[in-house]
Amino acid sequence: MSARTILVTGGAGYVGSHCCKAFARAGWNVVTLDNLSRGHADAVKWGPLVEGDILDAEMLDAVFARYKPDVVGHFAAFAYVGESVQQPEIYYHNNSIGSFTLLDRMRAAGVSKLIFSSTCATYGVPQQLPIDEDHRQWPVNPYGWSKLMVERMLSDYAAAHGLDSVALRYFNAAGCDREGEIGECHDPETHAIPLAIAGALSQDRPFTVFGTDFDTRDGSAVRDYIHVEDLASAHVLAAEWILDRRGFNPFNLGTGQGTTVLEIARAVGKICGVKRPPQIGPRRTGDPPVLIADAAKAHSELGWAPQVSDIETIVRTAVAWHQKSNLVHSG
Repeated sequence: MSARTILVTGGAGYVGSHCCKAFARAGWNVVTLDNLSRGHADAVKWGPLVEGDILDAEMLDAVFARYKPDVVGHFAAFAYVGESVQQPEIYYHNNSIGSFTLLDRMRAAGVSKLIFSSTCATYGVPQQLPIDEDHRQWPVNPYGWSKLMVERMLSDYAAAHGLDSVALRYFNAAGCDREGEIGECHDPETHAIPLAIAGALSQDRPFTVFGTDFDTRDGSAVRDYIHVEDLASAHVLAAEWILDRRGFNPFNLGTGQGTTVLEIARAVGKICGVKRPPQIGPRRTGDPPVLIADAAKAHSELGWAPQVSDIETIVRTAVAWHQKSNLVHSG
């Protein structure tokens, strides 16, 4: 049997590029579609890059006709919570309407399998911990709502049109490719670990911990950090799983373990060999004290388990990437 083909929207971005590598390693043909507004062409190393936007229906028709993918991996999205609050219109346009356009053209092309890059932001403030897939979904920002709208579309398209999908709800994606080929490069950077690395390695960019008065073991917020390579392996398993499954199928991706922001800062300092205490700032509006995943469903149904998501590996791979790419010193 010839190799399967996956079309990866947003495959020039952080999680998307790591997933492209994992699919290629698993024997898939990989085609990346990215408008490069926030992705990086040099992260596309495993198959062709089509530069285009998911809002462009004619372009999508041409891509589906040329490459005839068996599965679509849909990562193309804006993902800054603060920006979504300030400019909700661009989130609903890009994330929600863009996804609708993609689904519409998938139907026209007869492509009926999709893996969706979703988020724990669809849950909002946790009502119980750990959070499982049946937890109420009530986002607290437009980013979360824009992603939840896509999940709703996927559920309805599965029922009405036989477009089968998996929604993978990430908790805190972190770390970088252990072989150093690709990594994390956002502008602006909002993720705790790269900010902590910048704070450790650059005196003029102190790392700020937002809130040390939460009801947690050291007062700082607790998050479930999952290595991006473990996320990538879940996407490969999900794509293989959905080929002979039906319906809309959500899965959490996390470790079930929580790490505080202050623990992250200490781990970064230790690996960087730097003792520079973080600044302490006020809590950010809407920040829950604790977010931890119950990923038992992914374990039981996909056969997935995180392999490299211990905090030392996450931080060490992130530090190695930042030092190699000179991001910390480039301002």
